[in-house]
Amino acid sequence: MQNSTFQFTLDRPFGIYFYDYFVKAYTLATGNDPNNFAFIEGVTTFSTRYEVVIAIVTYLAVIFGGRLLMRNFPVIKLQFIFQLHNLLLTLSSLALLILFVEQLIPIVVREGIFHSVCHQDAWTQQLELLYYLNYLVKYWELADTVFLVLKKKNLEFLHVYHHSMTMALCFSQLEGRTSVSWVPITLNLLVHVFMYYYYFRTAGGAKIWWKKYITTLQITQFVIDLFFVYFCSYTYFTATYWDWMPNYGSCAGSESAAIFGCWILSSYLLLFIGFYNKTYSNKKGVTATKGAKVE
Repeated sequence: MQNSTFQFTLDRPFGIYFYDYFVKAYTLATGNDPNNFAFIEGVTTFSTRYEVVIAIVTYLAVIFGGRLLMRNFPVIKLQFIFQLHNLLLTLSSLALLILFVEQLIPIVVREGIFHSVCHQDAWTQQLELLYYLNYLVKYWELADTVFLVLKKKNLEFLHVYHHSMTMALCFSQLEGRTSVSWVPITLNLLVHVFMYYYYFRTAGGAKIWWKKYITTLQITQFVIDLFFVYFCSYTYFTATYWDWMPNYGSCAGSESAAIFGCWILSSYLLLFIGFYNKTYSNKKGVTATKGAKVE
């Protein structure tokens, strides 16, 4: 347990050590010591590919089955619940982002960027727990689509694909123990702080002018993500199979996780660019996608 005195150090970049408060909250909520957590396939909740597949199939069945059922019912807005949902996701994303940054700054400053994204020691026990909690939040975020179904809104392919595949992506990186995971996750949390705050405010009737810039931030996020994951994948595969090629040495994480991560993030970038062009580059696109929630 860190000293409770307010002071800025490398290990306490915010002046206080938020992880101490997280330990108390986690212990109170679960009855378990977070310092003993380990992601173990088949033991930890939602720790198998089977569970992920079942979750995705259930998600698709619920939303498309729900669309059929809603044909016979009027729009159900649930405004207060929708606002609360978005507010809680805003706060959860911010809390996780702060905890990640607090853990990552000492690693990056002391050991360097390459170590933080490629060395197996950069996959710490604290970060593993945060990765897992972020993964669990992806199940919660599936409720976004349920609200769209109840409101009888159009379901964009990008929305459904992104929600289901991000859950699978987070699982694959947990399973594969890819040290570079923190890059896409922290950027995604940053985006979600702004995005869910936007939906919280607009659900209450506020007129927010910067929705376009959320999509711009998302596209920027994927460009940065892909730079890191392609670099890490390149140096791993060249060091492992083609060491005559220039490389920086091997990189932590499984091959399947690397390939899946590159594929999913590449598809996200292309789909979000297409969504941006469709939505903001012509007036017809604005009309066609008005009210659609894509993140």
